[in-house]
Amino acid sequence: MKLIWLCLLCPIMLVSQTDFKEVNQLFEDKNYAQAAGLLNTYLEQNPKNLEAIELLGDAYGHQEKWDEALVYYKQLLETDSYNANYHYKYGGVLGMKALENKFKAIGFIGDVKSSFLKAAELDRSHIGARWALVELYMQLPGIIGGSKKKALEFAEQLENLSKVDGYLAKGYIYEYDDEPELAENYYKKAIVEGGSVTCYNKLISFYEGENAPEKALQTAETAQKKHQRNALHYQIGKIAAEYNIELQKGLRCLETYIQNYSAEDGVPIAWAHYRLAQIYTYKNNKSRALKYIDLAIEALPEIKLFKKQKDRILAL
Repeated sequence: MKLIWLCLLCPIMLVSQTDFKEVNQLFEDKNYAQAAGLLNTYLEQNPKNLEAIELLGDAYGHQEKWDEALVYYKQLLETDSYNANYHYKYGGVLGMKALENKFKAIGFIGDVKSSFLKAAELDRSHIGARWALVELYMQLPGIIGGSKKKALEFAEQLENLSKVDGYLAKGYIYEYDDEPELAENYYKKAIVEGGSVTCYNKLISFYEGENAPEKALQTAETAQKKHQRNALHYQIGKIAAEYNIELQKGLRCLETYIQNYSAEDGVPIAWAHYRLAQIYTYKNNKSRALKYIDLAIEALPEIKLFKKQKDRILAL
């Protein structure tokens, strides 16, 4: 279900550049709390501005303030019940609420499903709604409406709209249903059809889940050669560190990641330091392992995994 929320907020609809230049920048900087403050102030004077209302719902959603986000998405639906994206976002937030409270989840599921179905009905080309339905039908138990058959129907619709999305959706379905050969086949088809970093990452994650680190590493290297993305250096180093393979290659990639790091790479440098500490632990190099784990802990002291790694290093 978390995939639903990530997908539904990817194409954030930013409002007028003239009126909302500062808000747009805050979204780009991921400063959603401040953006929400500015939007609330704006809406006090312009309470019927639908773009601002939607953006405020998005700002609360990014902060995982689901109840607040629902208020604004519901307001949008009351104004325009024929807008597919409003139904999509409303259903996505309800789904996240369901994840947080399993006792109340059953009460939300009907509304979640009907919201996504309505979005798909209103917009025959709405890829996000169909992705959400694929995930929902696969994750729900059959007794409360789960259905692999239904999931595959929406995957077919996705494939008609976008072959890459259709292949990725089918890969997800078969991976979830423990049919690894079919899952691998469709993830590879997605790479042939689209070849994006996202396609490669799906196959990499699949191989990791199948405990096939050599294949995961090979796929990450192929992706790096094609796309030249610094984030893939971290991916290679992570696989090396987690599975104790190709350690020298992992060291080189992690050092390159740190040297070339920018905020766009996504994974904080602290995690690269943690992976370096893992590799030096395998190599029984206590001093260098301690150096890097201390850097990781200094940057992100709340991460328990880092402290556990330091205990392992101290026990060398």
